[in-house]
Amino acid sequence: MASCDQPGLMPLTEGIRKLLATVSGQQRSETVSLCAAANRVLAESVFAPAPVPGFDNSAMDGYAVRAADMALGKTFTVQGRALAGAVFDQRLKAGQVVRIMTGAALPRGADTVIIQENSQRDGDRVRFSELASLGTNVRAAGGDIQQGSRVISANTRLNAVHLALLASVGCAAVNVYGKTTVGLISTGDELTLPGETLAYGDIYNSNAPALIQMLSNLNVDIIDYGIVQDDPELFRQAFGRADRECDFVLTSGGVSVGEADYTRDILQELGNIEFWKLAIKPGKPFAFGQLPNSYFIGLPGNPVSALVTFHLLGSQAIRQHQHLGYQPMAQLTAITSEPIHKTPGRMDFQRGSWQSSAEGISVAPTRSAQGSNILTSLAHANCYIALEQERGSVKVGEAVTLWLFDDLY
Repeated sequence: MASCDQPGLMPLTEGIRKLLATVSGQQRSETVSLCAAANRVLAESVFAPAPVPGFDNSAMDGYAVRAADMALGKTFTVQGRALAGAVFDQRLKAGQVVRIMTGAALPRGADTVIIQENSQRDGDRVRFSELASLGTNVRAAGGDIQQGSRVISANTRLNAVHLALLASVGCAAVNVYGKTTVGLISTGDELTLPGETLAYGDIYNSNAPALIQMLSNLNVDIIDYGIVQDDPELFRQAFGRADRECDFVLTSGGVSVGEADYTRDILQELGNIEFWKLAIKPGKPFAFGQLPNSYFIGLPGNPVSALVTFHLLGSQAIRQHQHLGYQPMAQLTAITSEPIHKTPGRMDFQRGSWQSSAEGISVAPTRSAQGSNILTSLAHANCYIALEQERGSVKVGEAVTLWLFDDLY
């Protein structure tokens, strides 16, 4: 018996578990230049072919010395000068020093750097008012990265710091997984594109622009198949084409139980449903399944439901395909500053705004009405007030758990 036919609703945690267990990681990989690797996911770990830094160098402007030669009041001869990129290629002689700048290679024989603020120089003679212990102000070879060590592990999404690390060990190109392709299908006779004349009874398609932005934040390739009217044959054609061309087919609308909601029927006909309907609010009629060549994510049509369920579930399926795995949102405990209405039975993700003060962390719903059609409740929020499945209404001063918005929005 399919999960959608079982009595009761599947808890969110079980839905996430089934989703992650079903989705396999991307198998395709390619080699790209470092400049093209931002936000891509490493397909194999990178190991350092050489240490970083590759030589002992100065951490300060000053004088390279031999610690064994040092004595207060002693006068030294300046043997030469070392600059970053301009190596002093002689060996440091006893009783002498080398003027050195930050980042310059330490001359052979030197083991310490005395900062210039502790020096008094007269011509080519210098003496020091303070001394330094062996190795002071010296950046040792391999002090950042040891030769042969793992620089970045496989299955890491590369950010700006990662790219700098890879460049520091001389990587000009890296092996990354192929980008996940997601096909977006908007369903419903009532949908009209923004900018077109809106007939009585129709609504603008607000879900597609938001979902495209969220998908862009996941760094996937997006194919927008536009609006598909409520016709079973049009659904078959759209699903079939998207299944051939994409790793995921993402639909918005058509997963409820209305007479014109064909998504579930066509999914059962062409593939299979892993689960349909979760014990969450908003977004109960979320669907997840498989088509012959792709994974299927069916979002509710109401805009808040669509965005919340994609945030909680759909994005996790895509991250699993990208080899990133489950990435939960950060959580905080807060005290409610306003009462919150809730009926037991479903886990409720009310949209809230939290703030920190000397008294602690407080939160309040962004709107008294939290309907799945009220986009302003989401637009003014910075978190979900995650209320447990069997919890009832919340009084002022009670503790609640917050799921903090991440960079997906």
